[in-house]
Amino acid sequence: MLKYCAVLSLCAAIACSADFVTGQGARVVIGQATFTAQDDGNGGVYQALLGAAGGLAFANNTLFVTDSNRLGLTPLNNRVVIYQNVSGSFPGPTDPIAPFTGRCPLCGGKPAVVIGQPDFVTNTFGITQAGLRIPTAVATDGTHIAVADTASNRVLIWNSIPTVNGQPADVVVGQPDFTTVQAVVVNNKSLRAPQGVWFQNGKLYVADTLNNRVLIWNSIPKQNNAAADIVLGQADFNTVPQIDLTKASLNAQSNTMLDPVAVTSDGTRLFVTDLGHNRVLIWNSIPTQTQQPADVEIGQVDFQNAIANDTSHLCASNGTDSTGAATYPQRCAKTLSFPRFALSDGKRLFVADGGNDRVLVYNTIPTQSAPAADQILGEPDELTDLVTSNTDLFHPLLNQSAANVTPTPTALAWDGTNLYVTDPSNRRVLVFTPAAPLVPVNGVRNAASREIFALGAITIGGTIHADDQITVTINTRPYVYKVLKADTIGTILTALAGVVNAGNGDVDVLAVPEPILSAVKLQARKGGTDGNNIAISTTLSTNAMITATASGSTLAGGGEATVIAPGTIVSFFGTNLASTTVSADLSAAALPRELGGVQVYIDGIRAPVLMVSPTQVNAQVPFEVSDANSSSAYLRIQNADGSVTVTTAVGVPISQQNPGIFAATDGTEPRVAQAFHGSSYATGTILIDGSAVAGDVASIQIEDRTYSYTVQSDDTLASIRDALIVLINSNPQERVVASAAGAFTRIRLVAKVAGPEGDTITIGAVASNNTSVSVGPTNDHLCCANREGSPLTLANPAVGGETIVVYATGLGLVTPEEAKNAAVTGLKYSGPVLNDPNSFVSSLAGGSTANVISAGLAVGQVGVYKVVLELNSGLTYNPLGQLTISQDIYTSNIVTIPIGNSQGGGPTPQAVVAAQPAARPSQSPGNRSTQNERRSH
Repeated sequence: MLKYCAVLSLCAAIACSADFVTGQGARVVIGQATFTAQDDGNGGVYQALLGAAGGLAFANNTLFVTDSNRLGLTPLNNRVVIYQNVSGSFPGPTDPIAPFTGRCPLCGGKPAVVIGQPDFVTNTFGITQAGLRIPTAVATDGTHIAVADTASNRVLIWNSIPTVNGQPADVVVGQPDFTTVQAVVVNNKSLRAPQGVWFQNGKLYVADTLNNRVLIWNSIPKQNNAAADIVLGQADFNTVPQIDLTKASLNAQSNTMLDPVAVTSDGTRLFVTDLGHNRVLIWNSIPTQTQQPADVEIGQVDFQNAIANDTSHLCASNGTDSTGAATYPQRCAKTLSFPRFALSDGKRLFVADGGNDRVLVYNTIPTQSAPAADQILGEPDELTDLVTSNTDLFHPLLNQSAANVTPTPTALAWDGTNLYVTDPSNRRVLVFTPAAPLVPVNGVRNAASREIFALGAITIGGTIHADDQITVTINTRPYVYKVLKADTIGTILTALAGVVNAGNGDVDVLAVPEPILSAVKLQARKGGTDGNNIAISTTLSTNAMITATASGSTLAGGGEATVIAPGTIVSFFGTNLASTTVSADLSAAALPRELGGVQVYIDGIRAPVLMVSPTQVNAQVPFEVSDANSSSAYLRIQNADGSVTVTTAVGVPISQQNPGIFAATDGTEPRVAQAFHGSSYATGTILIDGSAVAGDVASIQIEDRTYSYTVQSDDTLASIRDALIVLINSNPQERVVASAAGAFTRIRLVAKVAGPEGDTITIGAVASNNTSVSVGPTNDHLCCANREGSPLTLANPAVGGETIVVYATGLGLVTPEEAKNAAVTGLKYSGPVLNDPNSFVSSLAGGSTANVISAGLAVGQVGVYKVVLELNSGLTYNPLGQLTISQDIYTSNIVTIPIGNSQGGGPTPQAVVAAQPAARPSQSPGNRSTQNERRSH
């Protein structure tokens, strides 16, 4: 049946011996504009959109898709769409893709012909020569096509490949004519809800699903209602299966079937997907006798078993229970759960393991029963089912319709280079390509953070009641907080986090209050999977009215920083990724789209490249992927000898934000931050909060000078802030300059004179009358002039109250609109200077909340954000003070900064008198040129 000639040139280019990789991503998606679109046409039917497609066939560079299914998924379009010249519709695995060719050059496709409908905008069913009613399978030998018209109990045959829309069929089997659906009978001419068809060597095979059998015609029928020659699964053509499955005996044997849904052949062997018995049957030669037994089966320990995921017989034990009895995983590489298709390319066998949401790949055709698959597509390993996995508030399921998941795959096709997989729940066909496994499936990471820190949460609820006691235990260490009468849920969260972070903090976790979520987030201090072993629990005092609930018995989700935000600087880690080591020219206005012979593709978009080396490639994720929760990424490598290598596609989860802080050093976590003193002038911050009520008076005091503003009826907090700024700056004798700061209603005060002289300027604030508006300073004096842009060091550390700067990536899209429009993939950001990520940024530094003065794209940089922090004034000496930034549920990697204490307890920071600000670093974090520095991001 399979015709590979049209794609053999591609096969030679990438080497047909290339293997699939467990957990790899699809390279192409057909039927949707992006991998995660799931567009159903809003009730309409369109040429370029697939519905809940269920069946596939491929021959002569033509792909056939049945746009219906029997799983209850919608929409049912009652048609077969035909994609011609497939190799010319999408770039091949080794083809270069020109830059700026659209949102996803590897997504979409447009069929040329539709059958079963008169056009591409109709989906009504019909029992006619040109109509279809829930077609679920299609087959072709390059000349004929056959369609299992399931709901009409028939198979339609076209004697030539249709070239016009609505072309009528030439032959029908299973019914006496094209307009009849006869009462159910069981004989050598009848069919009942067939779901599988196949051509091979001039024969027609049909999986007659609800008759629990496979029928074989020794020659392709030329007349309607032709009789089959051989039946498999039943003793004869007239045996009637038990319709009521509650009364039917499974009676699994080597020569029986229960709801077979697919039949295929590689020309030598026959493969039947025996859905009801949770197995695939293999005949080592084409059967020539009725009820001929199968030789091999997959998915069961023997021919008499029929259990879905029979792990106790097929899988290794994963431990014991409380009684000492062995326990087993829910699935493994040997089990099947309601398989729906099996296909061989003549060398390998592919099985669509529908109930486990995966495709199993066997590198050789099994010759013994119960084999283990060699690779698994759609899942990260043999034990996991991501599609049906539970999720929680702090671990969103970004795998929904991702590039590397295959929920309930129903059919497969092979073109000599690529494996096509139907995904009806996401209304698409995924195309997986074996390639060079040089980048592991977790090898694309945020270049700054590199790892994911395991997370958990303590959710607080119930009723506030004084003296209720909450105990949070972290790896046997109890942390206790007693509720106060004046507490709110918010103050309890802050206080409880403070207990965990007190002093040097818990050795294993960092606590972050999340008032919006009514929870304290617990983040492992060590990145990677080790954090998943940190135990957490809660207890309450007797009769407590407050509630405290742990998210689980341990933290979870630790791993690599593979969740990526649009615009993020990422690192591809692997081997043989480039023939040389070279960095981009950072003085240029735009990053190159090829460097050292390496091209980076994300959803087929050629991405900007910062650096390449044999083990690491740094690039920017396009801002354009902000419309998706997953993308597909791979590298195209021009080798020194002129040959081309492409890496296996990797599914990259996309979140709107997931920040990482650049470190100045490499090595173990936590690394030293690339952090700088923020100002050569003493600074301070006034917070304006509450609500604007006419008649309130807001006052700011600077030394002996008071600036007061009476709130008007049309005021907002922002207008109150602006009015106070005008008052301060209107005094030419004033020693400070006032300005608005960041996304919130804050006023920044900066001394007019550089150096420590400004540190002596006292500040204060007060609100009087009704006091609906609140005004308060973060410190009682300006603080901590240093040399702007000089790095934090042990000799010149940060101090409490000082403003510092760190650089990050992964903070996502920004506002205002002018800034968003200026954030162009691969181009240096040109401003405005003041811009804010869409998702609020918070920070912890030295165990206390740091005031985020601003956090936005850095002018003159690509994908880099400048984060300006005002440290808590109460910080004390800590040479390895830990610092993070957070957005929504995501918290960055932990980095360290040296914190000094001028009041004792540590080295006194050196006094720095700076007449002029120091020069900025010549290159951004993540773009520096030395090899050691490149490795740090």
